[in-house]
Amino acid sequence: MEPSLQQLGQAVKRLQWHHHREANRRLAETGLSLAQWDVLRNLHDHPDASLHELAQLTFQTDQSMGTLASRMIERGLLERVAGPGRAIRHRLTAQGAEGYRAGGRAMDEILADTLGALSPSDRTTMYRLLNVATPE
Repeated sequence: MEPSLQQLGQAVKRLQWHHHREANRRLAETGLSLAQWDVLRNLHDHPDASLHELAQLTFQTDQSMGTLASRMIERGLLERVAGPGRAIRHRLTAQGAEGYRAGGRAMDEILADTLGALSPSDRTTMYRLLNVATPE
């Protein structure tokens, strides 16, 4: 039986919720929240990102990203650096880089328990289909 669009959407949401719940639980063991690790991951992938860029990459508002970044700077996970002109950029500190790596190991284990059950071919197909179905 072919699932309805609502059933398919619910299955995607259920998997996302499982990942979110497990990520918060496992990342807490590293001293990070999922939101903090997501910032570290995106800053690792986009060095010297602006606050606005980080907000977009992590699906946050500029205001909430600013608050989160300030807390992460206070904890020694991020640092602000001068960019071109008046721009302020952000970088991982050594502590932030270690948090990124520790969180990445936890996330890899979580995802291996779910998406890892798929064959490499099925994972490739799922990735392609999700990207086709996701509007920019």
